[in-house]
Amino acid sequence: MNSWLQKQWLTYSLWHVLLMPLSWLFYALSSIRKFLFQVNILKSHSLPVPVIVIGNITVGGTGKTPLVIWLAGQLQLAGYKPGIISRGYGGSAQQTQAVFADSSPTEVGDEPVLLAVRTHCPVYVNANRVEAGKALLKAHPECDVIISDDGLQHYRLQHDVEIVVIDGAKGFGNGALLPAGPLREPTSKLAHVDAIVINGGLQKALPIKVAPSVDMQFKSGSFYNLIDSNKTCGAEEFANQKVLVVAGIGNPERFFQQLQQMGLHFESKAYPDHHAFSAADFALETADVILMTEKDAVKCRAFAKPNFWVLPVNAVVKSDLMAIIVNKLKKSRLSNG
Repeated sequence: MNSWLQKQWLTYSLWHVLLMPLSWLFYALSSIRKFLFQVNILKSHSLPVPVIVIGNITVGGTGKTPLVIWLAGQLQLAGYKPGIISRGYGGSAQQTQAVFADSSPTEVGDEPVLLAVRTHCPVYVNANRVEAGKALLKAHPECDVIISDDGLQHYRLQHDVEIVVIDGAKGFGNGALLPAGPLREPTSKLAHVDAIVINGGLQKALPIKVAPSVDMQFKSGSFYNLIDSNKTCGAEEFANQKVLVVAGIGNPERFFQQLQQMGLHFESKAYPDHHAFSAADFALETADVILMTEKDAVKCRAFAKPNFWVLPVNAVVKSDLMAIIVNKLKKSRLSNG
């Protein structure tokens, strides 16, 4: 269903025309909600440290999580002590939860577990990001900046820095708001954020004057075995083997294309984003090798087999995004000091 919707949102048809009144209603309701926060009828809350939001204005995966991992590392190199908060989408937790490398993805969500594994930062989840941030800072008072993985439209928490990630291939689809299109809010938002990160290079020009934009690419590492991460290999090791690639991410086609560019020949299975993998998904598979992303791997650790292999990716940001962020953090410090 998710894949079907993604394709529908790339074009216009009679189906979209029929949905446009619902898009207008969505716009009206979201605008009213935003206005109520602006005039303090609905209360927003600040944290005692700056908050950087990595978000998007479209539905679906754009590459936010790899950028959060990159940013956490860059902030650490710059002398900051970041913590990370997330909604914990796909997890069952109803209360604020600390996330660790061995936490259950079914409880706290797959992306927060991956963030805990890759960044070694404190990670906390709650649909109410204000509560997540407060709990994180209470447990880790040494943290001097918070990164929010998603939450651009979560106005209850005040943002000091806003970074929007765009999938360069998909762009803004047909340019319509939900449910007729993929937009969570109008593209005019892009003129009011601090920076735009374009994942994979933009194939169509941005429709309006926007904030400074920077390019981001994904760089692959060596494959590692899910049971024994010390076992690594290159794509050539899988030649002449029956390979199955599974992906339960926002844009599985990007992952499949990446593997094709590495010279791999394989069968593929795309699952919905945040799919809760179980042993039953692989019970009848006869492939010699099963490849997956790190985001999917954290959900497969409990039933991993020796032929499960993982391809890690790292974000490579091609412009000095850190200069924009650090300058804004310094201004935030001065205004709060």
